Amino acid sequence: MRQKRAKAYRKLMSLYSMSFGFRQPYQVLVDSEMCKASISQKLDFAKQLGVVLQGTVKPMITQCCIHELYLQGKSEQPAVDLAKIFERRKCNHREPIPGDECLASVVGETNKHRYVVATQSQELRSQLRAIPAVPIVHINRSVMILEPPSAATLNAKETVEEEALHPSAPEKAGLPSATSTEPTPKKKRGPKGPNPLSIKKKKAKADLPNGQAKKQDQPTQREVGQKRKREETNDSAGADEQSFEGGSGRKRRRRKQNGTSSLVQQST
Repeated sequence: MRQKRAKAYRKLMSLYSMSFGFRQPYQVLVDSEMCKASISQKLDFAKQLGVVLQGTVKPMITQCCIHELYLQGKSEQPAVDLAKIFERRKCNHREPIPGDECLASVVGETNKHRYVVATQSQELRSQLRAIPAVPIVHINRSVMILEPPSAATLNAKETVEEEALHPSAPEKAGLPSATSTEPTPKKKRGPKGPNPLSIKKKKAKADLPNGQAKKQDQPTQREVGQKRKREETNDSAGADEQSFEGGSGRKRRRRKQNGTSSLVQQST
């Protein structure tokens, strides 16, 4: 397979994986015509499917499709042997019906089980293109081809992406209901206070009654009287010294003699 085609197929399968939940191994429904075409073109069917779908695959076939191969006689025995290798998919049809109708009923209207359909029937392919998220594989001149996504698939992809952008019902229930459309007022920030760690802590005072605390803070009349008496006595003593020095008319000087100081009185 060419590198450009392999890149396109890888991108296409990533679309189915991301948008619709396809996972490996991919379940591939095979019809009787595809088995006959792979035998006539001498293809390694399982290997080519893995290369086209860019991953591991699990080929599956219904009992109705195998019954169609049995009805075609011994000439299609190699195709029957190839079909027996695949895993059986129960179609719940008591009586065999045509393979196209069987595969259409297994896929359903929404492709709930994420099947990839490998078929050579033009009618079945046109019918499956109307169902979203159904990858279709067919063989064209010994080359296995994965069809591009249909219009229904692209529309379903857009709706899935659109729904992913909006909240789901449980998420809406958890959100607060906006009753009023008025915007909430912003809180005004005032001036910041000082750092509490930089403030000096106040000394805790002893628990005393209010009357005793005021008495301790204010000085008593006796203490005030004692302070005034001390100041008056100090002032009178200072005045006596000044009068004594003024009356004698002598001054005191200090003279240093041989490293010692002596107090000498000199007459003026």
